[in-house]
Amino acid sequence: MNNIFSGMRISASGLSAERIRMDIISNNIANIETTRTENGGPYKRKIVTFKENLNSSINKLNSKYNGVKVDKITEDNSPFKKVYNPSHPDADKDGYVMMPNVNILNEMVDLITATRAFEANVTAFNSQKQMALKALEIGR
Repeated sequence: MNNIFSGMRISASGLSAERIRMDIISNNIANIETTRTENGGPYKRKIVTFKENLNSSINKLNSKYNGVKVDKITEDNSPFKKVYNPSHPDADKDGYVMMPNVNILNEMVDLITATRAFEANVTAFNSQKQMALKALEIGR
């Protein structure tokens, strides 16, 4: 019976991981103009990294794959954009403002990719659910 639900568990882990990824991407987009954070300086783009989620038994030969999980959320260390805007309150003595290292085109591509992966996991989950229901009908 456990094998029936393993595919659903894998799809559910993908749904959860992609939701977190979409949340981080949305946060990046929301902070595209943030020049001053609590840590000082402009907002730094965040990146989500996934990792396989294994439940290994003691003998290490019988590993169960449980999908993916978020491994870490890191800051992108690419350089900030320097924009000339002498009237900005965060401008330096030469009139330049350090803007976040968020590129809207990259964020939109990442968001579309995450959305498509989320949709694929929903489709896989629903297919597995339908197969389980059909198997139960056969057993009547």
